[in-house]
This record gives sequence, structure tokens and C-alpha cells, in this order.
Amino acid sequence: MKHPSKNKSINRLQRALDKISELKELPSHSPQFEKWQRDTEVAISNAFGDKPKYLKDFSDIRFSPIVHFAESSEAYYQEAYVSGLESATAVIESMIDEIREYWEDDDQQISSSEAGTNSKETSNEIFVVHGRDDGAKETVARFLSKLGLEPIILHEQPNQGRTIIEKFEEYAQVGFAIVLLTPDDTGAARDECGAPQLRARQNVIFELGFFVGKLGRGNTCALLKADVEIPSDYDGVLYITMDDLETWKLQLVRELKAAGLDVDANLAL
Repeated sequence: MKHPSKNKSINRLQRALDKISELKELPSHSPQFEKWQRDTEVAISNAFGDKPKYLKDFSDIRFSPIVHFAESSEAYYQEAYVSGLESATAVIESMIDEIREYWEDDDQQISSSEAGTNSKETSNEIFVVHGRDDGAKETVARFLSKLGLEPIILHEQPNQGRTIIEKFEEYAQVGFAIVLLTPDDTGAARDECGAPQLRARQNVIFELGFFVGKLGRGNTCALLKADVEIPSDYDGVLYITMDDLETWKLQLVRELKAAGLDVDANLAL
């Protein structure tokens, strides 16, 4: 598997590091901690995919006491939890330092022509375009992580002083994009009577067109919530409806495999 860029690896691990202070104020069984632990494992796996020692260094950290007593207080468990987070801080900081010190800079790794030739074949990063439906966004992102893929959600990436379009252009260097068409806005032609139609946000429509032009229709998948008006220029192109039975997940896996991504359909079940 191709390693992600030096800067992206540092940014992902730094995000995991930045959340630790917040997690220390939460109980050890909180869903926020469970999500952070899973997200951190994914970030480490993507950075050091062919070196399992790094993931083991993190997974060996204990966030609960070695010995459990029937009369143990909540404070006893919380102390072990916080101690584990402090160990995680040291491990993640060490990984970031190693990447900064020993990895080649991004512009030295491969030429831009080689990157353009191989990116669609090797990248497991999936750009997720979304509107205001946070539930749909999180459902799709967690499903991609379950498949061993890397969901790229723009607002979760560091700004580093860039404009929105500059940030978008950098993180849009992926091999596949998923666009969520959710009923966030309403609109209608000026000369039409009747109720306005439910539509996706304008940024979603713009990014849909961007990725269709950049990656092609075969590497851009639109996930549609019911009753959303389909953009006129997108009529006739296949899309997947996000149904309550979640059959969309298997359909999405088929599209990902058809685009050349190495995904296991069994993980979708």
C-alpha cells in the first residue's frame, strides 16, 4: 500500500493528539473515546501500513486497570484511563517526530507525473462531499473506515492559512469521490408554479461537477436521499439511493471495486 504524504500523515496524527486533552475530561467508556481510539488506529495504519509495530505500540496501551476489584471506585478506573491517554500522547508524539525527521518531503517522494499516473490505482482516500446532513456524512465516513478506506471530509482538515478553494484543491487529490445529495435547500425556476423542490446545497452541486470532470463518472458516486431533485446535467447517470435497509452499502462496495479499489464486500455486512 502506498503511504500518504508526509504532511497528511502528520496532520492526521496531530488531530488525534489534539483531542487527548478533551478526552481526559470524559469518562473512559464515553463514545467519544471509542471513536478517537478507532480513528487513531486508522491514522496509524495508513501512515505505517507495512510496519505493524507502530499499530502494536498504540494498541498495547492500556486504558483500564490491569487488576480489577469488586469494590473498585470510578476514580480508580478513571486514573488508569488518564494514564493510558498520557502514554498515548508520548507514543503519538514520537510517531510525529519520526515522520518529520526521517520521511522524505512530499516533493521528493515521487515526481508529479508518476503521482498522476498511479494515484487512482494506489490511493485509498475517498473524498466525501456533504451538505448539512451530519448523520448521513458520519454514516458514510464510518462505513468507509470499516472498509479500510480513508474518508476525507474537508472541514476536518487543518486550514493552515489557506482559502477554502485552496484547501479543497489540495485534499481533492484522490482517486474516488462520494457526493451526498441530501435535502438541505429548496428552490424552483422563476417561471414554475407549485411548491419549491428539495435540493442539495450549492457547494455540493459544484463539487459534484468538479469531481465528475476531474475523476470521471466511474470514479464519482452520488448517494441520494429520497425526494431530492437531481441536477439536470446529472440526469441519466447512475446514482445510489440511501435506503433504510442499507442496501446502498453493498451497491457502493460494487462501485468502489469497479473503480479498482481493494475492498472486501464481507466487511459491508
